[in-house]
Amino acid sequence: MLTLIAVFAPLIGAILAGVGRPFLGKTLSIGASVFFMLVSAAAGVGTLLAGLQHGVAPPLHLFNWFSVGGFTADWTLRQDMLTLVMVAMVSVVSMVIHVYSIGYMGHDRTVPRFFAYISLFTFAMLMLVTANNLLQLFFGWEGVGLVSYLLIGYWYERPAANAAAIKAFIVNRVGDLAFAVGIALIYFIFHTISFDAIFSAISAHTGDHYRLFGTSFSALEVIGVLLFIGAMGKSAQFFLHTWLADAMEGPTPISALIHAATMVAAGVFMVVRFSPLFNAAPVALGMITLIGGTTAFFAGTVGCVQNDIKRIIAYSTCSQLGYMFLAAGVGAYPVAIFHLIDHAFFKALLFLAAGSVIHAMSDEQDVRLMGGLARKLPVTWAMMLFGGLALAGIPPFSGYYSKDAILRAAYVAHDPVAMYGWVLGVATAGLTAFYTARLFLLTFHGPSRAPRHVQEHVHESPWVMLVPLLVLGFGALTSGFLLNNIFIGTGFAQFWGSSIQVAANSPMHHLDALPGWASLAPLVCAILGLAVAFLFYVLVPSLPGALSQNFGGLYRFLLNKWYFDEIYDALLVRPSLRLAKFAWRFGDEQVIDGVPNGLASLTADAATQTVKLQTGSIALYAFIMLIGLLGFLSLFLWVR
Repeated sequence: MLTLIAVFAPLIGAILAGVGRPFLGKTLSIGASVFFMLVSAAAGVGTLLAGLQHGVAPPLHLFNWFSVGGFTADWTLRQDMLTLVMVAMVSVVSMVIHVYSIGYMGHDRTVPRFFAYISLFTFAMLMLVTANNLLQLFFGWEGVGLVSYLLIGYWYERPAANAAAIKAFIVNRVGDLAFAVGIALIYFIFHTISFDAIFSAISAHTGDHYRLFGTSFSALEVIGVLLFIGAMGKSAQFFLHTWLADAMEGPTPISALIHAATMVAAGVFMVVRFSPLFNAAPVALGMITLIGGTTAFFAGTVGCVQNDIKRIIAYSTCSQLGYMFLAAGVGAYPVAIFHLIDHAFFKALLFLAAGSVIHAMSDEQDVRLMGGLARKLPVTWAMMLFGGLALAGIPPFSGYYSKDAILRAAYVAHDPVAMYGWVLGVATAGLTAFYTARLFLLTFHGPSRAPRHVQEHVHESPWVMLVPLLVLGFGALTSGFLLNNIFIGTGFAQFWGSSIQVAANSPMHHLDALPGWASLAPLVCAILGLAVAFLFYVLVPSLPGALSQNFGGLYRFLLNKWYFDEIYDALLVRPSLRLAKFAWRFGDEQVIDGVPNGLASLTADAATQTVKLQTGSIALYAFIMLIGLLGFLSLFLWVR
């Protein structure tokens, strides 16, 4: 029953805030949304505690969705440990963001619409993580995609926000097409959409093959690759990552919600949910490892040179998601979920702290125009420090435990692709610490670089915004060592039960079997990254400018995000626009509109010419009748 409350309470809040706005008024609409989110969070934590004390409950069947022929789809809430952990995390983090938004969005003239959207967003994510079959999963999957479009483009009067929303929607459609094909192929092979039925039948289909382009492929490998491509879109992995940074055009609480608890976590969750299938698809796992490691390093390099405070944090999200997929790719699924939960706390904290800075700086987001804020924003400073140390992987903060476990799993996997991921992951640890310290130092320390009129109005945020920061700061500090033994310790198999299937050869069984130097390498690189940032932005602040001039090509390459947007624009966007323009000019104007318009024009011309015969002259009419009569007689005599 608590699971039911946790899932559907945000939907009730969304309906009251959206549809009930004319009847409830602004204040009650916002209050309803926040209240039902508080109810959801309480129920989400309650159902997790109940599962820990009494064991997980069986799936909760709600109703039969529809039945067509021999196919029946029911609506059932799954209640295994993976689901309970995700429900608790999503509901709690979303609740904190709801409370924070009361202060941050208080000045917005359409704030009830905002709260309706974020409550609906939370409901869609909760539907995704409680899905018991593929159709429910796809419903939640597309639900978060749709609402993310509405939220990224929330300020629709801004052209940049509209463009970012469309970009996110289109890029996700690429991944979702592969995801939908993968779902169809699962049904074609297994003849069911139920997770339990699919997972129990995997061993019977390991020998199945699928012919594509005249070549035979393992059916499970094809399914695994297709599902992962869908995850690449949702979780902004390499090649399908371009939408994530542009999504910063939405309000800051939305950035926190998308990057911490919803949407981008969907891809990681889906891969872990399908762990029984991926265990039987080693090629797909290798692809996940390769893409995950590459994404972590790519986003780390780009984050080092960005200047927008939210975009720096956005690229850190992309990088941390790469770490999660690296863990999943080597078969360490519990470690991936461990980092997902830790990341939810410190990433929401970083975004909300950035929102507090933006709020204080009169909507300024360029870190080059900040500085000297530590004394004026002491609480925000402390919470940004907590979040930054967790992101950089510095003990005892949460990110250290889960990131360290990911790299340990990659090292002990004893696989060339996993070692590739380990090398890039260790390098990324240094990059992450560098750009995190860079953001922190440029924002809070050194002389203020803001215009005087902005400096005069800098002030700490109201407590309705600071209390959520303190809650998330506590999570960023404690979640790592509190959850470490539970999630990935020696009893991890008992904790996760059947919700996650770990293979017999998984590195989960020997996470500590690596040399001392390898276990220390990530922390050493992180400390070096912090030291380099301190050198660049405190001791010798002229160094960054000199390096950008001496290595201008590399700097521009990183500043332009490896030129992915420009490449996609040249190869995909502009050719598509030219094709659409040709289809419009030729197909629409000349054929679809041209034929009926031509017939209408011909009819009008014929009528115009016929009218000219109506001269009013009796002699002309008689002459025409005579000509017609002669023509008729001639035809009659000729035919006869």
